[in-house]
Amino acid sequence: MFTRIKADIECILERDPAARSRFEVLTCYPGLHAVILHRPAHWCWNAGLKWLGRFISQLSRWFTGIEIHPGAKIGDRVFFDHAMGVVVGETAEIGDGCTIYQGVTLGGTSLYKGAKRHPTLGKNVVVSAGAKVLGGFVVGDGAKIGSNAVVIKPVPAGATAVGIPARIIPSKEGVSADVTTGSAQDPKFSAYGITQDDDPLSLAMRGLIDNAASQEDQIALLWQAIEKLSSAQHVPDCLPTGEPADKLDAKKLNELVGK
Repeated sequence: MFTRIKADIECILERDPAARSRFEVLTCYPGLHAVILHRPAHWCWNAGLKWLGRFISQLSRWFTGIEIHPGAKIGDRVFFDHAMGVVVGETAEIGDGCTIYQGVTLGGTSLYKGAKRHPTLGKNVVVSAGAKVLGGFVVGDGAKIGSNAVVIKPVPAGATAVGIPARIIPSKEGVSADVTTGSAQDPKFSAYGITQDDDPLSLAMRGLIDNAASQEDQIALLWQAIEKLSSAQHVPDCLPTGEPADKLDAKKLNELVGK
């Protein structure tokens, strides 16, 4: 038991630069308290002491602001950072090394008792503030869930899910057999799930803008060729008159969508 608590404290020191000492983490971090209290609650639940397990989890909720059902499975080195308002459902599973921020819900969409209703998080998953992961599917190892995302389908290992409903950004590097440790020193760890990859919707919008700008340039060249041909052959002017329409400003539009 003490070995697991020591590992929990060390993982917080690794991932939170605001943590100054082990004593501070042990006494002042509600995420750690919630994990420690969940273990006897989970043991009671599995031992058939359902009410006692629920009562311990209720006490934990009052003291920490984190609601974890005693039936949920939580691995080692799981860090609930700030974590006020976190809700973890009965059949949820959280793998080793996960980081979960405030306002996260690991919820279910089914009303059938005994069924797998809540998500399973693989190892070293980061779930950002306000995200909702709803359903009995798997979020793969090393995946990231963006802030306020609503995830309703499986997320591949190493991918990032952003938006409402969440869109999946595949990992460019893939996930190696050596899974990340989830520490702040690991370059693959990203606090709050922030990623350098782009939003797929923004990429699609930029592609459309660039394509439209390219077509506009080609049309302008065609009109110039027609004007030259008309003047050389003394063809009556049949080109449209009046002020030309404003030219598409591709650079400005790309800045608006976040380039």
